Amino acid sequence: MAKKNKHNTEENKDVATEVKNSEEQELSIEEQLKEELSKEKDKFLRLFAEFENYKKRTAKERIDLFKTAGQDVLSAMLPVLDDFDRAIAEIKKSTEEETGIVNELLKGVELINSKFTETLKNKGLTLIEVNQGDTFDAELHEAITQISAPSEDMKGKIIDVIEKGYKLGEKIIRYPKVVVGN
Repeated sequence: MAKKNKHNTEENKDVATEVKNSEEQELSIEEQLKEELSKEKDKFLRLFAEFENYKKRTAKERIDLFKTAGQDVLSAMLPVLDDFDRAIAEIKKSTEEETGIVNELLKGVELINSKFTETLKNKGLTLIEVNQGDTFDAELHEAITQISAPSEDMKGKIIDVIEKGYKLGEKIIRYPKVVVGN
């Protein structure tokens, strides 16, 4: 009987060891599954964050594209706007004002110019204000040439504006061309 008890005790130990091993295997399988689940969640969150960033970036690019979609067309219209300014200046210089024809011509050209300018403003084009005596800023102005300043206080300042500059929204599409005093 002592042998039988000893044998039963060994069998119980073996069974207990097997149960313990199977529990450890179950725990390790459960831990593996939890770890895999954690990795998949992390992967999903990263992919979701990437997608959100992509959506934001493309939306911003689309908005920027719409803002500057007409930039090429508006840039092509700037020489026409310059020509209107030159035409008005030349008509004002004309000496044929006695006949009244020049006054009517001037009114007509000014009317067309103002309508054209308003149309361009409605499309987002704005004039960059530059005046004689303003301080030269290389980020806002394009210096064509430098000349001797007529006075000491005009050094580094704008002497003359050769060509007007324009912005489309916040983007400068043509820098004002200026003469700077040195």
